[in-house]
Amino acid sequence: MKKWWQHGLKHLLLLSLIIPLLTACGITDTVKEQYPLESVNGSGNETSYVYRAANQSIPEVALALSEKRKPDQQSAESTERMFLVYSNEIIHLEQAADNKADTLVEVDSKEYVRKNYSSSFLQGYLVASVIGNMFDKGGSTGNYRGYSSKDNYKPQSKYRAPTVSDKKIAPPMTVNRSGSIFRRSKNSDSSVSSGDSSSKTP
Repeated sequence: MKKWWQHGLKHLLLLSLIIPLLTACGITDTVKEQYPLESVNGSGNETSYVYRAANQSIPEVALALSEKRKPDQQSAESTERMFLVYSNEIIHLEQAADNKADTLVEVDSKEYVRKNYSSSFLQGYLVASVIGNMFDKGGSTGNYRGYSSKDNYKPQSKYRAPTVSDKKIAPPMTVNRSGSIFRRSKNSDSSVSSGDSSSKTP
């Protein structure tokens, strides 16, 4: 009986370690698998990765992601902008400035949000308790409001085109309209040029 309890306890301890790891990477992996990487900002634990969901509306993308993994909080449905809050990152969905039929999927680490975003801007989308936890109960000195308006509301550092290393971390893949996933050709462009020409980002 004692051995059975010890064996069971070991399994519980193992699960307690594995489950948080799976939860932390789950939604990020889903985004990487479904959409091509377009632009990158930051490093370390302060990062922002921007992907493009071609010919998909913001509510469609939000539904697809939330079905894969339920967010801790989700902003009200909108065709212009939505937020999905997870334990380690925030997904910011917004219309692409160069093509209103596309949705930009911005995956921001919480540290990136804390250092760059305007907390007053987020108040229009997220509950006060989430914003308070995100900014350690204080305000933010940042003015950033998302990738589409990055030239007017600038983050602390510039976005850049993804490097070979970035693409290895987040392999460029996309989803056809039937919903099946396929890898893009190595000869095809993995980014679309627009926005800040000095940094050659989309």
